[in-house]
Amino acid sequence: MTGAVGRGLVLVVEDERPIADLVRLYLSREGFGVQVEHDGAAGLVAARRLRPVVCILDIALPGMDGTEICRRMRADDDWTPVIFLTARDDEVDRILGLELGGDDYVTKPFSPRELVTRVKALLRRAAGPAGAERVRSLGPLTLDPGRRTAALQGRSLTLTATEFDLLAHLVGRPGRVFTREELLAAVWGYASHAGTRTVDVHVAQVRAKLGPAAVLIRTVRGVGYSADA
Repeated sequence: MTGAVGRGLVLVVEDERPIADLVRLYLSREGFGVQVEHDGAAGLVAARRLRPVVCILDIALPGMDGTEICRRMRADDDWTPVIFLTARDDEVDRILGLELGGDDYVTKPFSPRELVTRVKALLRRAAGPAGAERVRSLGPLTLDPGRRTAALQGRSLTLTATEFDLLAHLVGRPGRVFTREELLAAVWGYASHAGTRTVDVHVAQVRAKLGPAAVLIRTVRGVGYSADA
């Protein structure tokens, strides 16, 4: 384990040691503690034992791939934010990772500065707002941004940090139509046409968790999404 821990511990599971060392260096410079593991089984053990603030998981790992680590974490009700790293420029792999509960992904080769920026953005979202925000309601859905909780007809919903922020952004402005690019910039903190598929995947995941209330999120063909009661 290396680096100061003022910002918390980040778990990096990456079998390519030069990449792992570079990520460790950049995170340590920003005040994060860093634990590096080089295979999937060790990564899962570390995630369960150390309870990091963010997990950075390579998808292609020896023994157990990154998506399986994430799946097992979510099965344990561990919703630690997860960023996937992948060398596969294959949309199916990236979407699979997000559907298993990942919050973001980065395709190799990547900028370590960008990766650190994404880690910080995830932590800001997971921490919630600095001040109290009013509770938001839309039909049977209630969101409390201050407590980072969501409920549907009084029953708690389990959402990732990204799913919560996406839903809160839509519900906070009912009736307004947001383009995918606007949502990507507002929720993920960056804008890229190539990343707009990420928005679609997360919207699908949120709708799946809303069940019959999925109709609250409306698709505006050729434009984007809005939340309507």
